[in-house]
Amino acid sequence: MTVCLPDLLLGLRDLRLGDAPVIVHSSLSSFGKVEGGAETVVSALAAVFKTVIAPTFTYKTMLTPLTGPEKNAIRYGSGADLNRMAEFYTPQMPADPLMGVIPETLRKHPRAKRSLHPIQSFAGINAGKILAAQTMTDPLGPLGALEKAGGWMLLLGVDHTVNTGIHYAEKLAGRRQFVRWALTPNGVVECPGFPGCSAGFQAIAPDVEKYTRRVQIGNATVQAASLKMLFKAVEAQIKKDLLALLCQQEDCERCNQIRNIS
Repeated sequence: MTVCLPDLLLGLRDLRLGDAPVIVHSSLSSFGKVEGGAETVVSALAAVFKTVIAPTFTYKTMLTPLTGPEKNAIRYGSGADLNRMAEFYTPQMPADPLMGVIPETLRKHPRAKRSLHPIQSFAGINAGKILAAQTMTDPLGPLGALEKAGGWMLLLGVDHTVNTGIHYAEKLAGRRQFVRWALTPNGVVECPGFPGCSAGFQAIAPDVEKYTRRVQIGNATVQAASLKMLFKAVEAQIKKDLLALLCQQEDCERCNQIRNIS
């Protein structure tokens, strides 16, 4: 089965989100074959939603220093090889491959703008005010601005383990965040507000099920939920259980650090 632009337009409109702004997390391959590839998906998103943003993070700018703050879920002095390969952040730097091809295609859209955070940037169409909410101390600020604007999260063929909205809700719930460092043309900059691990986030699915809308487009299940309800569900989970949504990987430094201080 080949997915074409009319299929995408029909499916996205069936979510009935109106003029609500959206943040998109996605997997192009989940649809099966898409006529025109990621460009077609971005065109459909831009046609259906007035405001669209996506994370365009750039992990290859990151450095590991020799020393730093305690309880930071990092092994200082361990990144010599990666440090040598680090690249200077510029707004033209491609999004990390882990973000997927759709965010990178959105970044390159002629109407898109990008925030300037050297690790956790976002790109968006008609999203200037939302992107402007990001600061060095509040890198996930665009998610808060999006929620205040009545925004929704879209999962295009992916699950909550890639849902950056949950990271913002963790912060609202008081969960510890971390400090990382990035290479920029102005030197190495400290980047607070770096989130924890997302591998355990699918555990929130039962709590947001009643607020979730779904459509099928090709082979992809597309899910939508309001950020307001997502944030409330995550905050409630963490207040009920301080270890909620952590992963079970024994060597996960960030989740283990949260466990050790909870």
